[in-house]
Amino acid sequence: MYSYNDNTMYTDGELAADFFGGFFMGFFLVIFAVAILQLVATWKIFKKAGKGGWESIIPIYTNYVLYEIVGMKGWYAFLAFVPFVGSMIAFVLSIMANMKLATVFGKDSGFGIGLILVPVVFYPMLAFGDSTYTGFG
Repeated sequence: MYSYNDNTMYTDGELAADFFGGFFMGFFLVIFAVAILQLVATWKIFKKAGKGGWESIIPIYTNYVLYEIVGMKGWYAFLAFVPFVGSMIAFVLSIMANMKLATVFGKDSGFGIGLILVPVVFYPMLAFGDSTYTGFG
């Protein structure tokens, strides 16, 4: 039994539950904040590319529009639904799309690698920085 300043007694299980509850609450708040940051950054990137920001919040349609922004065929987004190999196809296409995303905003391949490996940093840099959409033509 343990006691806090108010003379309330707690067992080991209650202390562990309090600790892990607080830890996971904090963890999920951070994850939620990162998700909101990514959503806002993607919204802004879509706006810079001349698309509607709302198009960044519809799950599969987001990839469709992203592929169009970078000069790929939008229907490639639906290849993720191919049985057995869809996830691998989607993985490869997302790498290609992020590399091309850096290019259409006038960035180099190093920035594209950053978009792939650390999107939580590089997407906001692309969205809120001074880069402009140059197109893929």
